[in-house]
Amino acid sequence: MPALISRMGKRLRRLIERPGSVELTGYEALLPDIGALEPELEKLSDAELTERAGKLRLEAELGDSQLVELCALGREAARRALDERAFDVQLLGTMGLLSGHVVQMQTGEGKTLAGALAAAGYALQGKRVHVISVNDYLARRDGEWMKPVYDLLGVSVGWVDGSLTREERRAAYDAEVTYGAVSEIGFDMLRDRLVTRAGDVVQPAPEVAIVDEADSVLVDEARVPLVMAGSVDQAVADTEVANVVRRLRLGLHYETDTDGRNAWLTTAGASVVEKALGGVDLYSDSGSDRLAAVNVALHAHALLTRDVDYLVRDGKVELINASRGRVAELQRWPDGLQAAVEAKEQVAPTERGEILDSITVQALIARYPQVAGMTGTAVAVAEQLREFYQLEVAVIPPNKPNIRADLDDRIFASPSQKLRAIVGEIREVHETGRPILVGTQDVAESEELADKLAKAGLPCVVLNARNDAEEAAIIAEAGKYRAITVSTQMAGRGTDIRLGGADGQDRERVAELGGLHVIGTARYPSSRLDGQLRGRSGRQGDPGSAVFFASLNDELVVSNAPDVPEDITADDETGEITDPAAKRHIDHAQRVAEGVDLEIHRNTWRYTRLIEHQRRELLDHRDKLLRTDLAAEELAGEKHYDELVEKAGEEQAKQICREIMLFHLDQLWSDHLAFLTDVRESIHLRALARETPLDEFHRIAIPEFRKIVPAIRERSAETLADAEIGEDGIDLGASGVRRPSSTWTYLVHDAPFDAGFEETLRQVRSLLRRKKN
Repeated sequence: MPALISRMGKRLRRLIERPGSVELTGYEALLPDIGALEPELEKLSDAELTERAGKLRLEAELGDSQLVELCALGREAARRALDERAFDVQLLGTMGLLSGHVVQMQTGEGKTLAGALAAAGYALQGKRVHVISVNDYLARRDGEWMKPVYDLLGVSVGWVDGSLTREERRAAYDAEVTYGAVSEIGFDMLRDRLVTRAGDVVQPAPEVAIVDEADSVLVDEARVPLVMAGSVDQAVADTEVANVVRRLRLGLHYETDTDGRNAWLTTAGASVVEKALGGVDLYSDSGSDRLAAVNVALHAHALLTRDVDYLVRDGKVELINASRGRVAELQRWPDGLQAAVEAKEQVAPTERGEILDSITVQALIARYPQVAGMTGTAVAVAEQLREFYQLEVAVIPPNKPNIRADLDDRIFASPSQKLRAIVGEIREVHETGRPILVGTQDVAESEELADKLAKAGLPCVVLNARNDAEEAAIIAEAGKYRAITVSTQMAGRGTDIRLGGADGQDRERVAELGGLHVIGTARYPSSRLDGQLRGRSGRQGDPGSAVFFASLNDELVVSNAPDVPEDITADDETGEITDPAAKRHIDHAQRVAEGVDLEIHRNTWRYTRLIEHQRRELLDHRDKLLRTDLAAEELAGEKHYDELVEKAGEEQAKQICREIMLFHLDQLWSDHLAFLTDVRESIHLRALARETPLDEFHRIAIPEFRKIVPAIRERSAETLADAEIGEDGIDLGASGVRRPSSTWTYLVHDAPFDAGFEETLRQVRSLLRRKKN
């Protein structure tokens, strides 16, 4: 009876605390059998252990008995290779991943090993696995760290990062398990789409993706496009427009919407700009190009803030990833906006590229027939994981109960009063010797706080987008006695904070004092990010505490719920607010922010879903051209084809035809992407005529796509007919079949013109009416 009551209690807790999570009872029932195999496996030599793991390759699938065998072998391999015996909860995580779920495991609970054992399990089923991380550092670290475990299980492993040559990449992808950052894996896929010989492909067809920091990759970065570009020239910003816009003032010349995503000229602003640009009518057909330049420059001026949205470092504009608080490597805005920000900051323009191909992170992940993931905060985005990826969440209990004390938010009337209280809190806790981790919203805030702490005699270590290369070492020491660490967003930092520092020398001393104290300087736009910061304390049953400070004038509130109830009052001396209505209002602002972000995600996916369908259809055609003789069959009978085969030989003629058709396919797809970008950027103007933008996008995009395949054959036939046939065949370059002299890859920052557009349209309609009158 007690056992029955215990099981019922577990199920009830899951029902109450973890809505929509996968039931774990079936996995838990296998744990005793896994444990029972330990004495037997401990007696095996390394070679015998590897041989026994190899027998799993002969199994048709991983049923319960195979799961038991795999987990027991994995636990023994980890014990020998890493001197780490996997906890039962880690094996639950492994089984959840092998069942195709996103497993939620708290920080410090051993996701890396659980992911490695799951990857080995998929590999032993004959499937090629990509373990996808958020950056190169984590991919290489985890691949190297887990390699001895894979070796004992007889599974090959590799990793890719930006420093590898093409041959090194091919070797890494030839391994059964490959670790890589989502950007690197995506860029390699884009590069493979441009090859003209099948042997040049480096990445085999995808089969299984295990996504680390799954909420960050699958949700926060889902709509970020990865781009392959070819050299064109330097971007040209309209410096005249930038200089005019720089003088405009908010409230007089332009307005912004409440969430800070759109800006528009007022009547007075339009008049000032038109006069400054020589009397142009911005809202006439002839002034449309200048209006587009003004809108982009206004966005750069009014909505993008230095040291919050981007840094200027070494004469370059570098974007900051908002969800991680660090420099977004290889990331940029679309060309026009990137150039506008560079003009705003008066730095040299970067090279502009013709987009050859692009794919969103969400579409990249959708290419894998099987997807699983792991993160510390999945439940908060469970609905999005289900809606966009058909993934369910399995919540794995901690190995030891979480005893962290999550304190009530402390709320203040103004940011300045809040900052004084934060400094006071840090001073008070620091005097006890407890380590402190402070999570800030952006670079500017982290540096302002560090300056205040220095003046108060409280030196700290700062981790933000300016020094993220040292992040692992900084985070590893954040649990030392008397340490004060100030950091921007902690998501994806990838390093545990051990009490007493990396070596744990003062662990007991710090634990007795109460462990790590976490302070949030403001609530984040997502409760999930709040949870990620809190989760840095209380690792593996450690003592700890966490508290968030907030203000009714924080950006979160001002942007999402500016109408604060007037009857909320603050303490006259400190500005602190104890009225529960204040917390309810901040909670409401956070829910609004989460709703806006979700709607942007949905809106982006509605548009890119059609593009992805078209891309898959065209890629099937490209693959046939690349791997078969279809190109030669298509062009046989055209002018100069027979002459080409006498002079070049049949095989060389087939390759020349292949390169001609692939060139035109790639060029037409690039042109189609540019066309769709132009359509999408202007499609919302269709709402002026009361049309539905998405319906209009489909109505325009589908017929244009249908023209591509016939155009490939037509253009290829023209190229062959116009070519001069020499003794060695055709000089493709002289015939206009030229690939870009250089290519590069980058990520495009979230397109700025998607959200809040109804408000902008209302303002534009009003302005047009006033101009007519």
